[in-house]
Amino acid sequence: MQLSNRFLKKTTIAVLYIIIVNTVNLASAETIKKDVPALGLPTLNAPIDNPITQTKVNLGKKLFFDSRLSSNNTLSCAMCHIPDQGFTNNAMATSVGIEGLTGNRNSPTLYNVGYLQRLFHDGRETTLENQVWGPLLADNEMGNASVTSVVDKIATLSDYNDLFEQAFNGKVTKPFIGMALANYQRTLNSANSPLDRWYYGKQEQAISKQAQQGFKIFTGKGHCSSCHLINQDYALFTDDKMHNTGFGYQQSMSGKPLTHDITIAAGISINVESKFITSVSGPEMEDLGLFEVTQNPDDRWKYKTPSLRNIALTRPYMHNGQLSTLEQVILFYNKGGSPNSGLSPLIKPLNLNDEEVAALLAFLHSLTGDNINRLSQHR
Repeated sequence: MQLSNRFLKKTTIAVLYIIIVNTVNLASAETIKKDVPALGLPTLNAPIDNPITQTKVNLGKKLFFDSRLSSNNTLSCAMCHIPDQGFTNNAMATSVGIEGLTGNRNSPTLYNVGYLQRLFHDGRETTLENQVWGPLLADNEMGNASVTSVVDKIATLSDYNDLFEQAFNGKVTKPFIGMALANYQRTLNSANSPLDRWYYGKQEQAISKQAQQGFKIFTGKGHCSSCHLINQDYALFTDDKMHNTGFGYQQSMSGKPLTHDITIAAGISINVESKFITSVSGPEMEDLGLFEVTQNPDDRWKYKTPSLRNIALTRPYMHNGQLSTLEQVILFYNKGGSPNSGLSPLIKPLNLNDEEVAALLAFLHSLTGDNINRLSQHR
């Protein structure tokens, strides 16, 4: 009996060891190996408690495209961040939520969002896991009443039960929803642009002479790279900081136009007198940028520096989408922004001539990554 018990004890230990090893191996195999980042990007470091796995990416993608995540089942994340429109909305200056409710800010692109340290135009969130709850709970976006209502609703959808079990070995929870959506967004990385191949890959013919001239202006006379950083081995084209460029101040202080261009379909607009719009509108929301987060008067009209990667695909521009072309953006900065007491000292008149503006524009068009078609696939 003593020999038998000793044998059973050893056998049990061996079996447990095999189970543990196999479990660890399975988890390691399921975790997506870190790919060599595309030329021009650094290695992406996901949070330790939310490593990127294929099952979480698949779940996050399904959630991203599912209109059932909105309170009335009409709006998905992908309807404001449209994949084949640069993961923004090219037809809308500001986002439109459930029942046609409008916001006062442009839908920012999601390209390379996993690298950012600040999220939203006012920089109020720092992790994708938390950021996803802003749109889900905003009255003028997806309109859900509470976190609990979102969790409970998804839990009743039978097509999600197995997916959460596969991804997290558990049921639907708030953290798991945020982690899955964050996983998917961390796969939307795009680089290896013509500029990357020229600058980092040393391919002399990758961009035109005009774009090369634009690069010199971008890093020299234009001082653009003071905020849109280019490092020795990679370029995120953002300093992840908040700046008052004068655009928010200009929008707040300028007189209201007599007419507005209203988009009625993609690429189709009509001109309407402002008085008619005012008669059917709620109170206009003033946007003070970072001040709305900190309540510090010095932070009025400060907004996050956006990345410029794929910038040619992500119109309209600025925090409220009021500039429809890159040339308009360049001309705004060329005149030195809009002077105000809080204007960043980095914003000064550039005195670029027409040839230099055209060269800078050519440079910006060279920042489009080579995997856009793959990333924009909906399924």
